[in-house]
Amino acid sequence: MESVLSQYAWMIPVIPLLAFLVLTAFGRQMKGAAVMLGVFSSFAACALSVLILWERMTGAPDDYTRSFEWFRIGDIRLEFGFDITNLNALMLVIVTLVSTLVNVYSKAYMEGDERQTVFYAYIALFTSAMLGLVLSPNLIQLYIFWELVGVCSFLLIGFWYERPAARAAAKKAFIVTRIGDVGLLVAILILFWHMPNHVLDFTMISNVFANADSMAQNGISTGLGTWIAALIFLGAIGKSGQFPLHTWLPDAMEGPTPISALIHAATMVAAGVYLVARTFDIFSVSPTAMMIVAGVGGFTAIFAASIAAAQRDMKRILAYSTVSQLGYMMMALGLGAVTAGIFHLFTHAFFKALLFLGAGSVIHAIHTQDIFRMGGLGNRMKVTAWTFAIGALALSGIPPLSGFWSKDAILAAAWEQNMLLFIVGAVTVFITAFYMARLFFLVFTGSPAAGSDAENVRESSASMTFPLVVLAVLAAVAGFVHTPFSGAFGMWLNGDDPGSSVHAAAMIISVLAGVLGIGWGYMWYGPRGSRRGGSREASNPFYRLVANKYYIDELYQLIFVRSLAGLGRVLQAFDKWIVAGIVRIVSGAAVGIGKTSTRLQNGQLQTYGLMSLFGFAALIVFILALGRRFW
Repeated sequence: MESVLSQYAWMIPVIPLLAFLVLTAFGRQMKGAAVMLGVFSSFAACALSVLILWERMTGAPDDYTRSFEWFRIGDIRLEFGFDITNLNALMLVIVTLVSTLVNVYSKAYMEGDERQTVFYAYIALFTSAMLGLVLSPNLIQLYIFWELVGVCSFLLIGFWYERPAARAAAKKAFIVTRIGDVGLLVAILILFWHMPNHVLDFTMISNVFANADSMAQNGISTGLGTWIAALIFLGAIGKSGQFPLHTWLPDAMEGPTPISALIHAATMVAAGVYLVARTFDIFSVSPTAMMIVAGVGGFTAIFAASIAAAQRDMKRILAYSTVSQLGYMMMALGLGAVTAGIFHLFTHAFFKALLFLGAGSVIHAIHTQDIFRMGGLGNRMKVTAWTFAIGALALSGIPPLSGFWSKDAILAAAWEQNMLLFIVGAVTVFITAFYMARLFFLVFTGSPAAGSDAENVRESSASMTFPLVVLAVLAAVAGFVHTPFSGAFGMWLNGDDPGSSVHAAAMIISVLAGVLGIGWGYMWYGPRGSRRGGSREASNPFYRLVANKYYIDELYQLIFVRSLAGLGRVLQAFDKWIVAGIVRIVSGAAVGIGKTSTRLQNGQLQTYGLMSLFGFAALIVFILALGRRFW
């Protein structure tokens, strides 16, 4: 069946791009209309995305691809266009919906900011870049938008550039993600060399990597396929904040909170997961590559969760939670459970955006991010508290909220294929529930902390609470799209049926881990918790180790930053004293000769005669010295 609405999909990234151009062209003259234009453009893109997704869910049309020749060099032809599949139709709705809610939320959050128009322009460009990435039919176009997303994240993280921490975080995000991007670029170059006619569209890649014979016909061995997959995954590691390139993501919290929700919930960090899913045919031919993806994802999940359990900054807790949940998604992809990984990306977008926006509501009201300086906000911010509780329970995997179903799908896949990863996943569920309980109880229950402004706090405005309510509803019900009792979502997404069997043991263990984590959090940090003050934590050496993020940043500073800075100083000295020294010697000699010549050419006849006499005498001496050989 031919799609009708898909042919208009090119308009989805163009609409926010036009908003960016208008806001940039008119600048502060549109300060009053910037909010309306930002909300309208994202809502229009969201509406068209929903219509396309609905058409694909109800009419089952064929995949739609439209490309045109971008430029040609000899026989090499590069194309630019858009591609609509079930996977990216789902991604379009996720990105545009969260973007719309973030735009609405930002109306009150950024009110009074002198650069509000610039803020909405950056969001529009970022949204357009992410949508362009999702719609890309080939790797070259994807890479272009991939880099544009990185540039936009630099602008948004460093939006408050007058703050040194924001400037440093923006530079760190840009540099660290570039490390992964180099790997992706090398993978693209290798594929460009080996693909038939140098075609890099995803359909051709799927055909070439369909089996060993088709790979061999194009000169791609299993070992080379592993290298290509590993390099692609390196790009995903950078964008999705996986270990060891995870350090930029928590620091990105220096940006405005709505940006944290946009970047960490549905857009930039999801791009790495989307990339692996989009190129999954390359990974599937290499068991080694699959093991790498699953191993890195599983380790990142438990590693980041443990760090989140010891943080005091509300946004950093959620940032490390994002790193952990992205590890879950990568683990699922590495286990071959593409449906489970994308399903968790889908549910995570809603409850993580909810949690970040809820945190922004709290921070906007109390003007601190330290959870030990809050307390008792539940009675004063009821909408924020209840919606935040729904998001926290969904993240903790408590049924029947969405996070339970998506985590259960991942743990069921691990139960079948790798018991070690299942144990890692189950322990991560426990830690996740614990740190979310710790966060919720310290912020919303009990009495206000000494010296806090909690007594004067009031609920946020409707433009901030409305997105919270919408996301809370989605976080509650989105999980029913895919349950263990129905494989319809998997069949629709990629043709498999992972819901045909129910793993009761995995489900029970997951729920118990979540409940125990919440219980432990309540025991320590509830209204009468023994560690509510935070003083006992600081005396624990292991707590200090985890609170300092295992000193990974300090280790990188020592091994990479200082060593490269030292090498830079050595090269600078070599350039200054050796290279520049030689240049100075040569130039000095030339200048000296020139000055001597100017003294001789002074316009005095007697000087010229004397020099002629000396020259004639030197010529005679030279001839006599050569003797007979001259003749």
